[in-house]
Amino acid sequence: MTSTPSPAQLARCRVLVVGDAMLDRYWFGDVERISPEAPVPVVHVRSTEERLGGAANVARNIVSLGAQAQLLTVVGEDDAGRSIGRLLAASEIRGHLHTDPRLATTVKVRVIGRRQQIVRVDFETAPEAEVLAAHLEEYRRLLPECDVVLLSDYGKGGLAHIARMIELARAAGRPVLVDPKGGEYSRYAGATLVTPNRAELREVIGGWRDEADLEQRTQKLRTGLDLRAILLTRSEEGMTLFSDGQTWSVPAQAREVFDVSGAGDTVIAVLAVMLAAGRPLQDAVAAANRAGGIVVGKLGTATVSYEELFAEASAS
Repeated sequence: MTSTPSPAQLARCRVLVVGDAMLDRYWFGDVERISPEAPVPVVHVRSTEERLGGAANVARNIVSLGAQAQLLTVVGEDDAGRSIGRLLAASEIRGHLHTDPRLATTVKVRVIGRRQQIVRVDFETAPEAEVLAAHLEEYRRLLPECDVVLLSDYGKGGLAHIARMIELARAAGRPVLVDPKGGEYSRYAGATLVTPNRAELREVIGGWRDEADLEQRTQKLRTGLDLRAILLTRSEEGMTLFSDGQTWSVPAQAREVFDVSGAGDTVIAVLAVMLAAGRPLQDAVAAANRAGGIVVGKLGTATVSYEELFAEASAS
């Protein structure tokens, strides 16, 4: 990186996160025997924990770096939705929660035994159209209050108006970062940056023979959708940035891969904060790559602090 933003600079950065928030529940326990009913481990639960997940975890990563985050999302009128509200307040995230009485807030329950995830159980439904219409109107109101828009698409239905959101942000001169889902990328047309992983990109452009074929296919997708850039996250292979007339790769920096849950949330959060701080895109990618390498060494959906992210840069 050419320069490290100061904490004071990041404190002025404002990111609006819109998307599918969820509640991550962890059940921690001991595994001492196999069930007599089926060949599965029996977990004696000793403790439980709730964490922000999905778009809410993206917002949590933003404030962990010292920047400002607002979260616009839809939750149900249930215990999980209320837990998300409490956790947002505790994390100093400005939450704008639209409630849908017919919606079950998305919950992921992870059962952990001997520090290994044994099973994950998901609960989810899609929000109603009238709630999403109000969602879009509040988005219009919040746009002037942010420097960067981050759209976190988990395919749960909360971004039904994403094409219009990108259009409005672009008209307002706000960069738009998208964490994509599914194989229909036309809905992301006009965004500044899209951040697929290998499986997500393969779903859109098909398999590639080699790096040259990957570059040709990805650049064709980028220009066809009028995107400034596509950042491909490649796990142990690092990241590759495809921008106008340029392809640039950075190697992975993970010291130890313990849990990849939420790593994509951390990567796009760091990208958004760095761009909000006025840093060049390559600098933002380098910082996001470092952050991804740090967070996969932690259990579950985790965050990276300013001190962790910039310690090496400050020392060099």
